Amino acid sequence: MEKESANFYVTTPIYYVNDKPHIGHAYTTVIADVFARYHRKIEGKENVFFLTGTDEHGSKVAKSAKSHNSSPQKFSDIISEEYKKLWKNLDISYDEFFRTTDPRHEKVVQDYLQQLFDNGYIYKANYKGLYCVGCEKFLPSDEIINGACIYHPNSTLIEQEEENYFFKLKDFSSLVLNEIKKQGYKILPPERENEILSKINSGINDISISRSGVSWGIQLPWDPSQTVYVWVDALLNYYSATKIYPGREKFWPPALHLMAKDILWFHALVWESLLLANKIELPRVVFAHGFFTVNGQKMSKTLGNIIDPMALINEYGSDAVRYLLISSFSFGNDGDISLEKFKEKYNSDLANGIGNLVARIAKLCETSDFNNTNNPVESFSSEVTKWMDQYRPDEAIKSIWKNIADFDRDIGGDEPWKLEPDKLKTKLHSYVGRILSIASDMEPFLPKTSDVISKIFSQNKIRKSNSLFPRKS
Repeated sequence: MEKESANFYVTTPIYYVNDKPHIGHAYTTVIADVFARYHRKIEGKENVFFLTGTDEHGSKVAKSAKSHNSSPQKFSDIISEEYKKLWKNLDISYDEFFRTTDPRHEKVVQDYLQQLFDNGYIYKANYKGLYCVGCEKFLPSDEIINGACIYHPNSTLIEQEEENYFFKLKDFSSLVLNEIKKQGYKILPPERENEILSKINSGINDISISRSGVSWGIQLPWDPSQTVYVWVDALLNYYSATKIYPGREKFWPPALHLMAKDILWFHALVWESLLLANKIELPRVVFAHGFFTVNGQKMSKTLGNIIDPMALINEYGSDAVRYLLISSFSFGNDGDISLEKFKEKYNSDLANGIGNLVARIAKLCETSDFNNTNNPVESFSSEVTKWMDQYRPDEAIKSIWKNIADFDRDIGGDEPWKLEPDKLKTKLHSYVGRILSIASDMEPFLPKTSDVISKIFSQNKIRKSNSLFPRKS
């Protein structure tokens, strides 16, 4: 992980408000929260900036609002609150919640594009192509299979011809290629970088940065008859946030952009080109994770298999959902969700794992009248640090649970209940120190559980508490 700056700026994509949040949004945001909490503990709260929010312009939002007999603004207000509610229930510790309908952002976008226009990087031209409303973009041939979008196969592509303004993306593709090769910024995991390199080497076309037939958007400052293409508006949120929120300018450039792989193209080439054109420093790392399937099938309303994160939280609790999301997949790869497997993993890893271990140690301390002198641990283990520095929170949490399993086996082998009082007290002092270390490692991943464990084992007289994770039948 990059160490050039003491500041750490982490972002999720801003989520489109055409519908309520789903489990994929929760996954990206939980991962971002893990990185934010991890770095706050190392660098200090004042040196971390965690940004998330909602993307509220464009034809898809206008269409969804109309279907709900609402104005786009009112509909955006409602859905953005749904995201805020979910993030609160998932203990997402964002620093700012960004909305692209913020007038301050609209001014930043207009000023930014005016600079590009004044410098000759934007021109007007006719464009004809197949437009995917789901992606909010004209599709290149490699993203169309059997006449449909590869990401939205059930949506009809619209053939459109418009006179738009274009950004000279082609002129910047060689500069971006050079930045990638010299590690000016990193695209992770490596296979995602290879995808971007392949696209660049295949040839890049200029891209439209405006729409003539979409009224719900930011007007171009030099031509109010056109609105800013929603993706350009959205990408600029990362920059805009450092301008409109007091004290945030010091955080540029972003240390880590997180997103799903379907929007990597915008984040790993278009975004960097827009920044290079205005001579702005590039982000450090762009990480694109994989997609979710549910029981082997793609999530879709048609199949009725969209998973509501709030339903999972109500069933398992926020920390359990965080654990199940982080630990169930290799970060960066596609993953399959099974609610039945979630239950199995909850019982084996949480109820029978950390829950049982905490109860076991607390009971030993209580029944032996142990006087505890341990203090909470404020650092991370070398294993957690190693994996987090490699952008592998899944491996970091796996290392914590390996430590839990090893600890449980050690207690069985030690048979502390057979020890003489003095030897037992020495052993319990060691046990408490060890469980406090596990609690510290756990803090970015399961913040509530970490806090409960730290409080239990920081008392002078340790008492067994209620079960952390009651078994699910």
